[in-house]
Amino acid sequence: MRSIVWLLLLAVVAVVGATALGANDGLVMIYWLGWRADISLNLFLLSLILFFLAIYTLIRGLDSLLALPERAKKWRTAQRDRLAQAALREGLALYLAGRYTRSHKACQKAISIQADTPDLALDAEFTALAHLLSAGSLHRLQDRTRRDEQLVRALDMSQLTRKPRATEEGARLLGAEWALEDRDANRALRDLSELPPGVARRTQALRLKLQATRLARQPVEALRTARLLAKHQGFTSTAAEGLLRTLATETLEAARDADQLRQLWQMLDKQDKQDPLIVAYAAHRMGMLGAHIEARQWIAPFWDKLGQLPSDAIEALSGALSENLLGLEAEWLPRLDATTPLALRNPSIALTLGLALAERQLWGKARGMLLSAANDLQLDLSRRRTAWAKLGELSEREHRPEEAARFFRLSAVPERD
Repeated sequence: MRSIVWLLLLAVVAVVGATALGANDGLVMIYWLGWRADISLNLFLLSLILFFLAIYTLIRGLDSLLALPERAKKWRTAQRDRLAQAALREGLALYLAGRYTRSHKACQKAISIQADTPDLALDAEFTALAHLLSAGSLHRLQDRTRRDEQLVRALDMSQLTRKPRATEEGARLLGAEWALEDRDANRALRDLSELPPGVARRTQALRLKLQATRLARQPVEALRTARLLAKHQGFTSTAAEGLLRTLATETLEAARDADQLRQLWQMLDKQDKQDPLIVAYAAHRMGMLGAHIEARQWIAPFWDKLGQLPSDAIEALSGALSENLLGLEAEWLPRLDATTPLALRNPSIALTLGLALAERQLWGKARGMLLSAANDLQLDLSRRRTAWAKLGELSEREHRPEEAARFFRLSAVPERD
Protein backbone atom coordinates (compact mmCIF):
# COMPACT_ATOMS: atom_id res chain seq x y z
CA MET A 1 0.00 0.00 0.00
CA ARG A 2 2.79 2.38 0.88
CA SER A 3 4.53 1.65 -2.47
CA ILE A 4 1.39 2.54 -4.36
CA VAL A 5 1.10 5.83 -2.44
CA TRP A 6 4.72 6.71 -3.18
CA LEU A 7 4.26 5.94 -6.88
CA LEU A 8 1.19 8.16 -6.98
CA LEU A 9 3.07 11.01 -5.29
CA LEU A 10 6.00 10.61 -7.69
CA ALA A 11 3.63 10.72 -10.66
CA VAL A 12 1.99 13.87 -9.28
CA VAL A 13 5.40 15.51 -8.80
CA ALA A 14 6.41 14.55 -12.37
CA VAL A 15 3.23 15.97 -13.82
CA VAL A 16 3.51 19.20 -11.81
CA GLY A 17 7.21 19.55 -12.72
CA ALA A 18 6.59 18.97 -16.41
CA THR A 19 3.70 21.43 -16.39
CA ALA A 20 5.55 24.17 -14.50
CA LEU A 21 9.01 23.78 -15.98
CA GLY A 22 8.32 22.36 -19.43
CA ALA A 23 7.69 25.76 -21.03
CA ASN A 24 10.36 27.63 -19.03
CA ASP A 25 12.84 29.24 -21.48
CA GLY A 26 14.77 31.23 -18.88
CA LEU A 27 18.56 31.26 -18.74
CA VAL A 28 21.00 31.75 -15.93
CA MET A 29 24.39 33.33 -16.78
CA ILE A 30 27.28 32.78 -14.42
CA TYR A 31 30.44 34.94 -14.64
CA TRP A 32 33.63 33.69 -13.02
CA LEU A 33 37.13 35.17 -13.66
CA GLY A 34 36.35 36.20 -17.21
CA TRP A 35 34.43 33.07 -17.97
CA ARG A 36 30.74 32.98 -18.68
CA ALA A 37 28.45 30.00 -18.48
CA ASP A 38 24.88 29.95 -19.72
CA ILE A 39 22.62 27.28 -18.28
CA SER A 40 18.91 26.89 -18.31
CA LEU A 41 16.92 28.00 -15.34
CA ASN A 42 15.53 24.49 -14.88
CA LEU A 43 19.02 23.00 -14.61
CA PHE A 44 20.10 25.73 -12.23
CA LEU A 45 17.16 25.12 -9.90
CA LEU A 46 17.75 21.37 -9.99
CA SER A 47 21.46 21.84 -9.28
CA LEU A 48 20.68 24.22 -6.43
CA ILE A 49 18.35 21.69 -4.86
CA LEU A 50 20.91 18.91 -5.21
CA PHE A 51 23.59 21.20 -3.71
CA PHE A 52 21.52 21.90 -0.60
CA LEU A 53 20.66 18.23 -0.26
CA ALA A 54 24.35 17.38 -0.42
CA ILE A 55 25.18 20.00 2.25
CA TYR A 56 22.40 18.72 4.49
CA THR A 57 23.56 15.13 4.06
CA LEU A 58 27.15 16.13 4.85
CA ILE A 59 26.10 17.97 8.04
CA ARG A 60 23.99 15.04 9.17
CA GLY A 61 26.81 12.65 8.53
CA LEU A 62 29.29 14.77 10.49
CA ASP A 63 26.81 15.09 13.34
CA SER A 64 26.30 11.33 13.45
CA LEU A 65 30.04 10.78 13.35
CA LEU A 66 30.70 13.22 16.21
CA ALA A 67 27.80 11.75 18.27
CA LEU A 68 29.02 8.21 17.81
CA PRO A 69 30.89 8.01 21.17
CA GLU A 70 27.82 9.29 23.05
CA ARG A 71 25.59 6.82 21.24
CA ALA A 72 27.99 4.01 22.03
CA LYS A 73 27.96 5.05 25.71
CA LYS A 74 24.17 5.06 25.79
CA TRP A 75 24.12 1.67 24.11
CA ARG A 76 26.50 0.23 26.70
CA THR A 77 24.42 1.81 29.51
CA ALA A 78 21.24 0.33 28.04
CA GLN A 79 22.90 -3.07 27.80
CA ARG A 80 24.00 -2.95 31.44
CA ASP A 81 20.56 -1.73 32.47
CA ARG A 82 19.01 -4.71 30.71
CA LEU A 83 21.47 -7.01 32.47
CA ALA A 84 20.64 -5.48 35.87
CA GLN A 85 16.91 -5.73 35.22
CA ALA A 86 17.29 -9.33 34.10
CA ALA A 87 19.28 -10.15 37.26
CA LEU A 88 16.60 -8.59 39.48
CA ARG A 89 13.82 -10.47 37.68
CA GLU A 90 15.82 -13.68 38.04
CA GLY A 91 16.23 -12.96 41.77
CA LEU A 92 12.49 -12.48 42.16
CA ALA A 93 11.73 -15.70 40.28
CA LEU A 94 14.23 -17.64 42.40
CA TYR A 95 12.78 -16.12 45.59
CA LEU A 96 9.29 -17.25 44.66
CA ALA A 97 10.70 -20.68 43.78
CA GLY A 98 12.23 -20.98 47.25
CA ARG A 99 15.86 -20.86 46.06
CA TYR A 100 16.91 -18.13 48.44
CA THR A 101 20.69 -18.43 48.17
CA ARG A 102 20.60 -18.03 44.40
CA SER A 103 18.05 -15.26 44.75
CA HIS A 104 20.36 -13.35 47.08
CA LYS A 105 23.27 -13.77 44.62
CA ALA A 106 21.15 -12.59 41.69
CA CYS A 107 20.08 -9.48 43.63
CA GLN A 108 23.68 -8.73 44.57
CA LYS A 109 24.65 -9.09 40.91
CA ALA A 110 21.97 -6.55 39.95
CA ILE A 111 23.22 -4.15 42.64
CA SER A 112 26.84 -4.61 41.50
CA ILE A 113 25.98 -3.93 37.85
CA GLN A 114 24.15 -0.76 38.79
CA ALA A 115 26.90 0.42 41.13
CA ASP A 116 29.54 -0.03 38.39
CA THR A 117 27.49 2.06 35.96
CA PRO A 118 27.39 5.74 37.02
CA ASP A 119 24.41 6.53 34.81
CA LEU A 120 22.36 3.80 36.50
CA ALA A 121 23.32 4.77 40.04
CA LEU A 122 20.67 7.50 39.99
CA ASP A 123 17.88 4.89 39.96
CA ALA A 124 17.51 4.68 43.75
CA GLU A 125 14.23 2.78 43.60
CA PHE A 126 15.81 -0.08 41.63
CA THR A 127 18.63 -0.36 44.18
CA ALA A 128 16.19 -0.23 47.11
CA LEU A 129 14.07 -3.01 45.62
CA ALA A 130 17.15 -5.16 44.98
CA HIS A 131 18.34 -4.70 48.58
CA LEU A 132 14.84 -5.45 49.87
CA LEU A 133 14.55 -8.66 47.85
CA SER A 134 18.02 -9.66 48.99
CA ALA A 135 17.00 -9.02 52.61
CA GLY A 136 13.93 -11.19 52.12
CA SER A 137 16.08 -14.05 50.84
CA LEU A 138 18.47 -13.71 53.79
CA HIS A 139 15.51 -13.71 56.17
CA ARG A 140 14.38 -17.03 54.77
CA LEU A 141 17.92 -18.30 55.25
CA GLN A 142 17.83 -17.15 58.93
CA ASP A 143 20.83 -14.88 58.32
CA ARG A 144 19.53 -12.04 60.49
CA THR A 145 22.74 -9.98 60.58
CA ARG A 146 23.10 -9.61 56.83
CA ARG A 147 19.34 -9.33 56.48
CA ASP A 148 19.31 -6.28 58.74
CA GLU A 149 22.21 -4.74 56.79
CA GLN A 150 20.34 -5.15 53.51
CA LEU A 151 17.17 -3.77 55.07
CA VAL A 152 18.98 -0.66 56.33
CA ARG A 153 20.47 -0.08 52.87
CA ALA A 154 17.04 -0.52 51.30
CA LEU A 155 15.59 2.09 53.68
CA ASP A 156 18.45 4.51 52.97
CA MET A 157 18.00 4.18 49.21
CA SER A 158 14.20 4.33 49.39
CA GLN A 159 14.41 7.75 51.04
CA LEU A 160 16.03 9.05 47.84
CA THR A 161 13.12 7.99 45.63
CA ARG A 162 10.34 10.21 44.43
CA LYS A 163 7.29 10.65 46.63
CA PRO A 164 5.11 8.87 47.51
CA ARG A 165 7.83 6.60 48.92
CA ALA A 166 6.06 3.28 48.50
CA THR A 167 9.37 1.40 48.63
CA GLU A 168 10.20 2.82 52.06
CA GLU A 169 6.73 1.97 53.36
CA GLY A 170 7.05 -1.57 52.05
CA ALA A 171 10.49 -1.94 53.64
CA ARG A 172 9.20 -0.86 57.04
CA LEU A 173 6.20 -3.18 56.83
CA LEU A 174 8.44 -6.08 55.87
CA GLY A 175 10.84 -5.18 58.67
CA ALA A 176 7.98 -5.26 61.17
CA GLU A 177 6.76 -8.60 59.81
CA TRP A 178 10.24 -10.12 60.08
CA ALA A 179 10.61 -8.76 63.62
CA LEU A 180 7.37 -10.49 64.59
CA GLU A 181 8.65 -13.76 63.15
CA ASP A 182 11.75 -13.24 65.33
CA ARG A 183 9.41 -12.66 68.33
CA ASP A 184 10.80 -9.13 68.72
CA ALA A 185 7.67 -7.12 69.47
CA ASN A 186 9.47 -3.91 70.46
CA ARG A 187 11.30 -3.70 67.16
CA ALA A 188 8.11 -4.39 65.22
CA LEU A 189 6.28 -1.62 67.08
CA ARG A 190 9.21 0.75 66.48
CA ASP A 191 9.13 0.07 62.73
CA LEU A 192 5.37 0.55 62.62
CA SER A 193 5.57 3.80 64.58
CA GLU A 194 7.83 5.28 61.89
CA LEU A 195 5.16 4.83 59.22
CA PRO A 196 3.17 7.90 58.11
CA PRO A 197 -0.28 8.17 59.76
CA GLY A 198 -2.11 7.21 56.59
CA VAL A 199 0.03 4.12 56.03
CA ALA A 200 -0.26 3.08 59.69
CA ARG A 201 -4.05 2.78 59.28
CA ARG A 202 -3.83 0.38 56.33
CA THR A 203 -5.10 -3.13 56.89
CA GLN A 204 -1.69 -4.81 56.69
CA ALA A 205 -0.13 -2.31 59.11
CA LEU A 206 -3.00 -2.81 61.56
CA ARG A 207 -2.67 -6.58 61.33
CA LEU A 208 1.04 -6.36 62.15
CA LYS A 209 0.39 -3.92 64.98
CA LEU A 210 -2.23 -6.24 66.43
CA GLN A 211 0.22 -9.14 66.44
CA ALA A 212 2.98 -6.94 67.91
CA THR A 213 0.83 -5.56 70.73
CA ARG A 214 -0.40 -9.02 71.65
CA LEU A 215 3.17 -10.32 71.62
CA ALA A 216 4.27 -7.35 73.77
CA ARG A 217 1.39 -8.07 76.19
CA GLN A 218 -0.32 -4.73 75.61
CA PRO A 219 -3.97 -5.88 75.62
CA VAL A 220 -5.47 -2.37 75.77
CA GLU A 221 -3.59 -1.22 72.66
CA ALA A 222 -4.28 -4.56 70.98
CA LEU A 223 -8.00 -4.10 71.64
CA ARG A 224 -7.96 -0.61 70.09
CA THR A 225 -6.08 -1.91 67.07
CA ALA A 226 -8.44 -4.83 66.65
CA ARG A 227 -11.43 -2.50 66.77
CA LEU A 228 -9.88 -0.33 64.03
CA LEU A 229 -9.16 -3.45 62.00
CA ALA A 230 -12.74 -4.66 62.41
CA LYS A 231 -13.97 -1.23 61.32
CA HIS A 232 -11.84 -1.56 58.16
CA GLN A 233 -13.40 -5.01 57.59
CA GLY A 234 -10.10 -6.78 58.21
CA PHE A 235 -12.02 -9.75 59.67
CA THR A 236 -15.34 -11.41 59.16
CA SER A 237 -17.99 -10.30 61.64
CA THR A 238 -17.82 -13.62 63.52
CA ALA A 239 -14.03 -13.58 63.74
CA ALA A 240 -14.04 -9.93 64.80
CA GLU A 241 -16.55 -10.59 67.56
CA GLY A 242 -14.51 -13.49 68.93
CA LEU A 243 -11.22 -11.62 68.72
CA LEU A 244 -12.56 -8.47 70.39
CA ARG A 245 -14.07 -10.57 73.16
CA THR A 246 -10.77 -12.40 73.70
CA LEU A 247 -8.78 -9.17 73.80
CA ALA A 248 -11.25 -7.58 76.20
CA THR A 249 -10.91 -10.51 78.60
CA GLU A 250 -7.11 -10.35 78.28
CA THR A 251 -7.31 -6.65 79.14
CA LEU A 252 -9.35 -7.35 82.26
CA GLU A 253 -7.10 -10.25 83.21
CA ALA A 254 -4.16 -7.83 83.49
CA ALA A 255 -5.73 -6.16 86.57
CA ARG A 256 -4.06 -6.94 89.90
CA ASP A 257 -6.54 -5.20 92.22
CA ALA A 258 -10.09 -3.88 92.14
CA ASP A 259 -9.08 -0.27 91.44
CA GLN A 260 -7.02 -1.30 88.44
CA LEU A 261 -9.88 -3.45 87.19
CA ARG A 262 -12.24 -0.48 87.44
CA GLN A 263 -9.83 1.65 85.40
CA LEU A 264 -9.53 -1.02 82.72
CA TRP A 265 -13.31 -1.41 82.67
CA GLN A 266 -13.71 2.31 82.02
CA MET A 267 -11.23 2.06 79.14
CA LEU A 268 -13.34 -0.55 77.34
CA ASP A 269 -15.54 0.49 74.47
CA LYS A 270 -19.29 0.82 74.97
CA GLN A 271 -19.88 -2.22 72.78
CA ASP A 272 -17.63 -4.31 75.01
CA LYS A 273 -19.60 -3.27 78.11
CA GLN A 274 -22.78 -4.46 76.40
CA ASP A 275 -21.41 -7.93 75.69
CA PRO A 276 -22.78 -10.30 78.38
CA LEU A 277 -19.80 -12.65 78.07
CA ILE A 278 -17.34 -9.82 78.72
CA VAL A 279 -19.48 -8.54 81.58
CA ALA A 280 -19.60 -12.03 83.09
CA TYR A 281 -15.82 -12.31 82.93
CA ALA A 282 -15.40 -8.83 84.43
CA ALA A 283 -17.71 -9.80 87.29
CA HIS A 284 -15.77 -13.02 87.76
CA ARG A 285 -12.50 -11.05 88.00
CA MET A 286 -14.05 -8.50 90.34
CA GLY A 287 -15.30 -11.29 92.57
CA MET A 288 -11.83 -12.84 92.69
CA LEU A 289 -10.56 -9.44 93.87
CA GLY A 290 -13.17 -9.31 96.64
CA ALA A 291 -15.56 -6.67 95.25
CA HIS A 292 -18.70 -8.84 95.12
CA ILE A 293 -21.19 -5.96 95.40
CA GLU A 294 -19.77 -4.18 92.36
CA ALA A 295 -19.66 -7.45 90.43
CA ARG A 296 -23.37 -7.96 91.09
CA GLN A 297 -24.06 -4.39 89.95
CA TRP A 298 -22.47 -5.20 86.58
CA ILE A 299 -24.50 -8.42 86.27
CA ALA A 300 -27.86 -6.96 87.32
CA PRO A 301 -28.89 -5.22 84.01
CA PHE A 302 -28.28 -8.43 82.06
CA TRP A 303 -29.96 -10.65 84.64
CA ASP A 304 -33.16 -8.67 84.19
CA LYS A 305 -33.25 -9.70 80.49
CA LEU A 306 -31.79 -13.18 80.94
CA GLY A 307 -34.47 -14.85 78.84
CA GLN A 308 -33.49 -12.81 75.78
CA LEU A 309 -29.83 -13.86 75.85
CA PRO A 310 -28.19 -16.81 74.07
CA SER A 311 -27.35 -19.95 75.99
CA ASP A 312 -23.61 -19.26 76.29
CA ALA A 313 -24.33 -15.83 77.79
CA ILE A 314 -26.79 -17.38 80.27
CA GLU A 315 -24.18 -19.94 81.33
CA ALA A 316 -21.52 -17.24 81.79
CA LEU A 317 -23.77 -14.89 83.76
CA SER A 318 -25.07 -17.70 85.95
CA GLY A 319 -21.55 -18.80 86.76
CA ALA A 320 -20.41 -15.23 87.47
CA LEU A 321 -23.34 -14.58 89.82
CA SER A 322 -22.85 -17.85 91.67
CA GLU A 323 -19.26 -16.74 92.42
CA ASN A 324 -20.43 -13.38 93.79
CA LEU A 325 -23.23 -14.30 96.22
CA LEU A 326 -21.44 -13.27 99.39
CA GLY A 327 -23.54 -10.61 101.13
CA LEU A 328 -26.37 -10.82 98.57
CA GLU A 329 -28.81 -7.94 99.04
CA ALA A 330 -32.53 -8.41 99.59
CA GLU A 331 -33.27 -6.37 96.49
CA TRP A 332 -32.06 -9.33 94.43
CA LEU A 333 -34.92 -11.55 95.60
CA PRO A 334 -37.56 -10.22 93.13
CA ARG A 335 -34.98 -10.47 90.37
CA LEU A 336 -34.28 -14.09 91.31
CA ASP A 337 -37.97 -14.95 91.53
CA ALA A 338 -38.49 -13.57 88.02
CA THR A 339 -36.02 -16.11 86.64
CA THR A 340 -37.62 -19.12 88.35
CA PRO A 341 -39.43 -20.25 85.14
CA LEU A 342 -36.12 -20.22 83.33
CA ALA A 343 -34.50 -22.25 86.08
CA LEU A 344 -36.95 -25.10 85.41
CA ARG A 345 -35.43 -25.43 81.91
CA ASN A 346 -31.83 -24.44 82.60
CA PRO A 347 -29.85 -26.25 85.31
CA SER A 348 -27.20 -23.50 85.45
CA ILE A 349 -29.81 -20.94 86.47
CA ALA A 350 -31.32 -23.44 88.90
CA LEU A 351 -27.95 -23.93 90.58
CA THR A 352 -27.35 -20.18 90.81
CA LEU A 353 -30.84 -19.57 92.25
CA GLY A 354 -30.37 -22.38 94.76
CA LEU A 355 -27.03 -20.97 95.94
CA ALA A 356 -28.45 -17.43 96.07
CA LEU A 357 -31.54 -18.49 98.08
CA ALA A 358 -29.31 -20.44 100.43
CA GLU A 359 -27.21 -17.31 100.90
CA ARG A 360 -30.40 -15.47 101.88
CA GLN A 361 -31.25 -18.41 104.22
CA LEU A 362 -34.37 -19.37 102.29
CA TRP A 363 -33.67 -23.06 102.87
CA GLY A 364 -36.87 -24.52 101.46
CA LYS A 365 -36.75 -22.77 98.10
CA ALA A 366 -33.02 -23.32 97.87
CA ARG A 367 -33.38 -27.09 98.41
CA GLY A 368 -35.75 -27.49 95.47
CA MET A 369 -33.53 -25.57 93.07
CA LEU A 370 -30.39 -27.36 94.21
CA LEU A 371 -32.01 -30.79 93.86
CA SER A 372 -33.17 -29.88 90.35
CA ALA A 373 -29.65 -28.81 89.37
CA ALA A 374 -27.88 -31.74 91.05
CA ASN A 375 -30.05 -34.34 89.31
CA ASP A 376 -29.80 -32.76 85.86
CA LEU A 377 -27.22 -34.65 83.82
CA GLN A 378 -26.91 -31.74 81.38
CA LEU A 379 -24.98 -29.87 84.06
CA ASP A 380 -21.26 -30.58 84.23
CA LEU A 381 -20.05 -32.77 87.08
CA SER A 382 -18.14 -30.04 88.95
CA ARG A 383 -21.23 -27.88 89.31
CA ARG A 384 -23.38 -30.87 90.22
CA ARG A 385 -20.87 -31.57 92.98
CA THR A 386 -21.32 -27.99 94.16
CA ALA A 387 -25.08 -28.54 94.31
CA TRP A 388 -24.71 -31.83 96.26
CA ALA A 389 -22.24 -30.21 98.67
CA LYS A 390 -24.61 -27.31 99.31
CA LEU A 391 -27.47 -29.73 99.86
CA GLY A 392 -25.28 -31.53 102.39
CA GLU A 393 -24.71 -28.26 104.26
CA LEU A 394 -28.46 -27.57 104.28
CA SER A 395 -29.14 -31.07 105.67
CA GLU A 396 -26.60 -30.52 108.43
CA ARG A 397 -28.33 -27.26 109.36
CA GLU A 398 -31.62 -29.18 109.55
CA HIS A 399 -29.97 -31.86 111.71
CA ARG A 400 -30.35 -34.70 109.23
CA PRO A 401 -26.91 -36.33 109.36
CA GLU A 402 -27.73 -39.41 107.24
CA GLU A 403 -29.09 -37.30 104.40
CA ALA A 404 -26.14 -34.91 104.72
CA ALA A 405 -23.70 -37.84 104.53
CA ARG A 406 -25.41 -39.14 101.40
CA PHE A 407 -25.23 -35.73 99.73
CA PHE A 408 -21.58 -35.33 100.68
CA ARG A 409 -20.81 -38.76 99.20
CA LEU A 410 -22.48 -37.75 95.97
CA SER A 411 -20.43 -34.54 95.90
CA ALA A 412 -17.25 -36.62 96.15
CA VAL A 413 -18.01 -38.80 93.09
CA PRO A 414 -14.83 -38.82 90.91
CA GLU A 415 -14.93 -37.64 87.31
CA ARG A 416 -15.01 -40.28 84.59
CA ASP A 417 -12.81 -39.95 81.52
